[in-house]
Amino acid sequence: MLCPSCRSEQSRVLDSRTVESGSAIRRRRECSRCGTRFTTLERSILLVTKRNGVTEEFSREKVIRGVGRACQGLDVPEDALKVLAHEVEQSVRATHGAQVAANDVGLAILEPLRKLNEVAYLRFASVYKSFRSADDFENEIQLLRTLEAPDLS
Repeated sequence: MLCPSCRSEQSRVLDSRTVESGSAIRRRRECSRCGTRFTTLERSILLVTKRNGVTEEFSREKVIRGVGRACQGLDVPEDALKVLAHEVEQSVRATHGAQVAANDVGLAILEPLRKLNEVAYLRFASVYKSFRSADDFENEIQLLRTLEAPDLS
């Protein structure tokens, strides 16, 4: 870790704590040469493997953009999209570790989006699941109604 003042690589850690629900570590450091104190933030990288085999870093912004298109014209606050993207990232990290298939990211988006807004869910699902006809929409709506039905037992 380079000191921001003298560029020395020698520093010691004074304090460490997890942040961002455990997905990052904040470290308070002190340079051994000049005594400057500085903070570093260390994150583990989550890699997404696309269908064509290309691997790229997970991007909350991409999730927000994609879900944002599904929410266009609906009353869904930007903050709710940020929370959803964070939830998706945490869920994917917990179930898949450091590398995940793009398809699994899409699956992880569906449930939180359904809870957020059913119309946005249907829009997203229609693209993600490649709906081809009105029957596909009807089947998905029936599935939503089944999930929403109260348990009378």
